[in-house]
Amino acid sequence: MSTTGGSRKPDWVQDHIKRYQETDGEDGHIWRDVPTLLLTTTGRQSGIPDTTPLIYGRSGDDYLLIASRGGAPRHPNWYLNLQAEAEVQIQVLGDRFTARARTATPEEKPSLWSIMASIWPAYDEYQTKAERQIPVVVLERL
Repeated sequence: MSTTGGSRKPDWVQDHIKRYQETDGEDGHIWRDVPTLLLTTTGRQSGIPDTTPLIYGRSGDDYLLIASRGGAPRHPNWYLNLQAEAEVQIQVLGDRFTARARTATPEEKPSLWSIMASIWPAYDEYQTKAERQIPVVVLERL
């Protein structure tokens, strides 16, 4: 079972991760009517695995994430971690696999953003209030 890592997550997030892992996503894959996966990055400073539940979409065989942090000024820790180490672990339902993460190119971003905003429309609001460009992350299964 993956750890939630060095960053202290709220109890409800830790509970979500635990339920997702213990039930192969039967409990936790759908959160607020949207699909979630578990992303495990390696802490860029600690070297400790850090698991985060995230809303995801699909583009072909690839999985998509938005590094929004609700429109906060800083990128989320998981995004900073994958910039330091692009190889990540993913769990989608009971499927656990290794993937390589990359930030979508400026050419790819509009269509991939559109896919994700159709799943979670608040992403558009987050980008409007953010003073940074919110990245779209592409996860390519290895």
